[in-house]
Amino acid sequence: LREPDGKVISAGDFLEAAERYQMMPAIDRIVVQGVLDYLKKEPSPRRCFVNLSGQSLGDDSFHAFLLEMFAHAPELAKHITFEVTETAIISTLSKAQRIMALLRERGCTFALDDFGTGMSSFVYLKELEVQYLKIAGPFVKNMTTSSLDEAIVRNFATFAPQMELVTIAEWVEDQETEDLLREMKVDYAQGYLHGK
Repeated sequence: LREPDGKVISAGDFLEAAERYQMMPAIDRIVVQGVLDYLKKEPSPRRCFVNLSGQSLGDDSFHAFLLEMFAHAPELAKHITFEVTETAIISTLSKAQRIMALLRERGCTFALDDFGTGMSSFVYLKELEVQYLKIAGPFVKNMTTSSLDEAIVRNFATFAPQMELVTIAEWVEDQETEDLLREMKVDYAQGYLHGK
């Protein structure tokens, strides 16, 4: 989002208000449409990760929008991974599971975002049939100075391959953290070390 003077407003500064005023499905539509338009122009499309809000996961008209988008561009589904958080789907679990299954049939994949921050993370991990596990940033950020956080991340990195999940560590801000993640065999790193 940009101010009239061109200054960029970070997502953290406006998404809370958008959620409060039930604007997330409209924003998610803009983002999905933008990502698909981008992928259509790319000669060798990359995988794109797209966050979906809980409001969108519970919105039948948003589900119809997604299915229509992939009906018009079925070849792009394999390039999209939708990120969902446990907290976003708790109130709409059955609807979320239904749209996730329909999108998986079309070739999309799913990531459980901020894993470890919810009370029932492991339960939802089994029920949602995701392909990616995004380890929550608060654990990753402090794991080089906190033996407890390191143990938590190591635990996630150990069980994920048993469930055939690809792991992504969030909030990777320095080389020491990335080196420790490599040693743990975490698959990917996301964070300011690699760019904002």
